[in-house]
Amino acid sequence: MLKIIKRGHRKSPKPEPTDLEFEPESQPITLSLSMEPLPLLRDVAVLDRPALFLKKLQLCSFYCDFSNSLKWVLEKELKRQTLMELVDFIDSSSCKLTGPMQEELIRMVSLNIFRCLPPASDLLEPDEDEPYQEPSWPHLQIVYELLLRYIASPETDAKVAKRYIDHVFVLRLMELFDSEDPREREYLKTLLHRIYGKFMVHRPFIRKAMNNVFYRFIFETQRHCGIGELLEILGSIINGFALPMKEEHKLFLVRALIPLHKPKCISAYHHQLAYCIIQFVDKDYKLAELVVKGLLKYWPVTNCQKEVLFLAELEEVLEATQAAEFQRCMLPLFRQIGRCLNSPHFQVAERALYLWNSEHIVSLISQNRNVILPLIFEALEKNTQGHWNQAIHGLTANVRRMFQEMDPELFEECQEQYLEKETRAREMEEQRELTWKRIEAVAATAGGEDMVLVS
Repeated sequence: MLKIIKRGHRKSPKPEPTDLEFEPESQPITLSLSMEPLPLLRDVAVLDRPALFLKKLQLCSFYCDFSNSLKWVLEKELKRQTLMELVDFIDSSSCKLTGPMQEELIRMVSLNIFRCLPPASDLLEPDEDEPYQEPSWPHLQIVYELLLRYIASPETDAKVAKRYIDHVFVLRLMELFDSEDPREREYLKTLLHRIYGKFMVHRPFIRKAMNNVFYRFIFETQRHCGIGELLEILGSIINGFALPMKEEHKLFLVRALIPLHKPKCISAYHHQLAYCIIQFVDKDYKLAELVVKGLLKYWPVTNCQKEVLFLAELEEVLEATQAAEFQRCMLPLFRQIGRCLNSPHFQVAERALYLWNSEHIVSLISQNRNVILPLIFEALEKNTQGHWNQAIHGLTANVRRMFQEMDPELFEECQEQYLEKETRAREMEEQRELTWKRIEAVAATAGGEDMVLVS
């Protein structure tokens, strides 16, 4: 016969006190006890250095509270000096790091750099206010430097180090790109670039992780501090793509890079984005048509400053475009350029007219003038007759003269068609006004006699 015994609730035993208690990596521990300095690594025997190295890493595996500058002054300075010594030790390559030493090093780095970032300061104007500065930067900078020296060291074997610098580590490192401190983002950019170069096994994962950051930024948050830095890394990656280009890379261009033109804050990273786009076109000129149509898809309607950026990028793309690709996209392209020529914002009109300063673009236009001139002739005439800015008048006159010298017969034909169109428009307007006058006359003659009120 089975007996069911009811157990009482026992109190869990109290943990025994230790010198330093380590919490999970997601929550770095806080200093609670006094610290004593350890001997310098160079002052001990070579055989004793690995053990001392581990002790020093443990000494630095705690979080200092920098919210109060008067708190833990001696401990902060001791940690800073210890970190500096570790940097010199890694740099000198005086002792080959074993597996446990590397594991503890990455653990210490993780405890220091992986943290919750402060809330975004959306109300700050980046052009007017000082950028945010991380309070713990005096320690963070040295930890980043230590990690950089470790990755860059020729003594670091990627086959061994990939056990500790794994996908989780890389993913958490990329999350830190949202830091508002530009100094931290600069270190992260260098680190991720070095990891991409050294750990070939991580390359597809890093590209996919970048994809996900861009997707979330474009379609969800439209706020991220490190898009520019990620695009800088990407520019170097694209530069190393082998030819013929993989379909995966072309999809990345279509699904991530071109949609990055959509967010309003594009000015913060447009320079880096344009560089990546041009790298793709330089690698494979057949992508020019796809890029031009992508730009037209996301062309701004009411944001003039954004439109100026688009026109500048468009000029660079067209510089690398061949005749066949140009012909396949010139109709929608020059319809949009015609609208830009008539923009009341003089910088937009001016930037559009600057396209005719490029010899290559003028050559493409000249080859297809029978199609292009009729599309933009009306815009040129309207600028000549009524644009408020005198500089636009001068630039428009230069473009008109260029077309006139290029093909006088075509220019005259377009001018005649424009005049006929204007004449028809005036006649229709006069007819409309005449019709309304007749209606008003009939209404005035009839008065109110024929109107019946229905109660």
